[in-house]
Order: sequence, then C-alpha cells, then structure tokens
Amino acid sequence: MLGVTVGVARADAVIEGLAEARERTLDLVAPLSDADVEAQHSPLMSPLAWDLAHIAAYEDLWLVHRFGGGELLHEDLAATYDAFETPRAVRGEIELLGRRQAEAYLEEVRARTLEVIAQRGIGDGELFELVIRHEHQHRETMLQTLQLARIPGFVPAPPPDPRAPGGHTGLEAVEVPGGQCLVGAGPEGFAYDNERPRHAVEVPAFRIGRTPVTNATWLTFTEGGGYERRTLWSDEAWSWKEQYDITHPLHWTEDGHEWRLGRTEPIDPDKPVVHVSWFEADAFARAHDARLPTEFEWEKAATWDHETATVRAPSADHANLDQRALGPHPAGAHPDGASPCGALGMLGDVWEWTASDFRGYPGFRAHPYREYSEIFFGPDYKVLRGGSWATVRRVATPHFRNWDLPQRRQIFSGVRLAWGA
Repeated sequence: MLGVTVGVARADAVIEGLAEARERTLDLVAPLSDADVEAQHSPLMSPLAWDLAHIAAYEDLWLVHRFGGGELLHEDLAATYDAFETPRAVRGEIELLGRRQAEAYLEEVRARTLEVIAQRGIGDGELFELVIRHEHQHRETMLQTLQLARIPGFVPAPPPDPRAPGGHTGLEAVEVPGGQCLVGAGPEGFAYDNERPRHAVEVPAFRIGRTPVTNATWLTFTEGGGYERRTLWSDEAWSWKEQYDITHPLHWTEDGHEWRLGRTEPIDPDKPVVHVSWFEADAFARAHDARLPTEFEWEKAATWDHETATVRAPSADHANLDQRALGPHPAGAHPDGASPCGALGMLGDVWEWTASDFRGYPGFRAHPYREYSEIFFGPDYKVLRGGSWATVRRVATPHFRNWDLPQRRQIFSGVRLAWGA
C-alpha cells in the first residue's frame, strides 16, 4: 500500500503541475483579441496561436503517443507544429489553426493526457516534467513576443517593486577563490541533457559583479559614445550594429523611456539593463576593462560554498521569478537570495550572457531527443545563465543553460561582468 500511496501522490503532483502551467498560458492570452493572438508580430517570433498549438502537439507527442502508446490526435498537424520542420520565419505565412481551434486542441490533448495517467500512471515522471517545463518555457517565449508586439494596456498594473538599497551599478565585484568545483546537475531529479553529467572543473580565482549591470551604468556607456567606439566591438559585432543602427538597448526610447510589457515608463536607473545582445554585452565589458564570465565561472559563483567545498545554490524563493513583476526588480532587492560568494540576483531579473559557446559537457548523451540541445552545439550560440523575471522557479536552477545567437535581443537578457583576480 505504501508504494501505491506514494504513486498516487506523485501523479497528483504532476496533474497539479500540468494544470498550473496551462492556467498561466491561458491567462497570458486571455486579454488579447483573436487578431493579436493569430498575427505574427515579428519574424523573430511565432504567432501566439502557433505557440498554443505547438504546446498541444508537444504534449500529445510525448505523453499520449510516446509514453501512453496512443495515436496522435492530429497526425496531419505534426509537421506544422514541429519547431524544426516549420521554422519561425515561415510561421506567419502558412495556414495555422486559429486561436479558438488552438485552444480546443490544448483542451482535447489534456483530456487524453489525464486518461493516460489514469490508466498507466506517470512512470518515473521524467517525460511529464519535460512537458510541464516545456510549456512554462514557451510561455516566456510568448512574453518575448508580446514585448515585441507592444500591445498597450493588455496587462494589469504590476505590483510595487520591493525596496532596495539603491546605488548598485554592476561595477562592484566580489571575490571568488580559485580551485576545483563541480559543474552541472547531479544524477537525482530532473535535468536537461545539456546540464549533465556533473563533472569537476578547475576554475582560477576571479572577481564577478555583485549585481547585474544597471540601467544607470549602461546609460553612461551609451551617452559616453560606447556605441560609436569602434575599438570596443569585434568585426562581426560592429557590422551587425551598423547594419541595424543599434544605438541603445532594445525598447529604450530617445526621450529616456523604455517599453515594458504593456506600457511605457521612465528608465529606472537602479534596475538591471535588459534586452541587450551578447555583442553589446561584450563591447560594454571591454569599455570597463572587464569581460563576460565563462559559464563555469558563473556557476561556481552561483553555487560553490568555498568554506564547506559543497554546492549550495542561491534560493529561488528569494528572487524575482514567476512574473510576479513585469520586469526586473532594482539591483540588490533580494539580499536573502545571495549566492555563497555574496553575489546578488543570480537567479531571476535578467538572463546573463556568458563568454562561453554552447557545447556538450564531457560524456554528454542526448536525451530524450537530439534536437533539444545537440544540434545547437558549436561556436554560433552563446550560453546565458540565471533566468529572468519571466522564468518560473521550476525552471530557473543554477545549472540551467539557456542559449541564443549573439545578436539576439528579444530575450530578457542582461549583463554581469567578470575580472581577473
């Protein structure tokens, strides 16, 4: 009976997790018109209706078909809602399910998933956790789409920001001793294939920013000619900047305002800068005789307790995650979530670019499918760490590796600097 009781409890938790993710997804699009959901607002992003149907197709594939052994609900739609068969650039040009059809697809698939759970349980739960996190991650992608779409007033006023001491710039540093540390997720619990296997890495002593770089500091860089100083930019970065006339972070305006989800407001000097590319982050670091941390340095600063030689992650319960806010909190607003070395805000607020290319760890094994990570390995993609205000706690672990092209700015990305010891 003990095994049955534990199994039921785990299944209940999975059902609750599935329901929570779905509620968040539907709440996000509820205030929008059908036209807003069905339009492709940017060639970089999908129509939101595509995202909705993709979430349904992914759940049907992994939980009903591959785990449950059932037929696909809409086999004829499989290619349309496969992220690799139908790239973003063409999703606004082909026939897609409308908003109501996509929502009905979600509902039908969920009923099938619950039938599978009732009949077969959840197994080891891994595929169910994969699907839950997939939906949460797509919701953050949908928030990026809405930020680019600039649809005014579709979200309620955000809660007030927590109090913060102010005065942080992102140029203050904390020391991280050199030595060996463990990197990656351990063998227990859920993790993505690119987070494993956990392995030892020797990291020399270095310094890392106590906080992410703030808007005030970035504004000084902008007004001081940082975007015009050719020596700060690599050839590729300068070509990109010149081609697209990049003169400030995405969503900043010339009159000192920035577009935040659903509204325009004055740039807050104490908040982390957001929506900057890796190219911009690298140039900014050069301007301050600094660099971007490697992802191993970032993880060591975030997790490694040097006094006890153990992994101790900053608390996700004391971080700006889960879209409780509609943007970053002021730098230093969550001192209870400090990392072992004393760095603040390493989880939440903004994704942080690192100097590292996205590659597999030694002994990497693709799981459960090659397209999740392996096809992106190589010098084209840069690693981001830490999560943003739009990332859920379930996803935002110190081991989680995000990645994107160095010119991308639609993600909720910021900068934390590093220096030699």
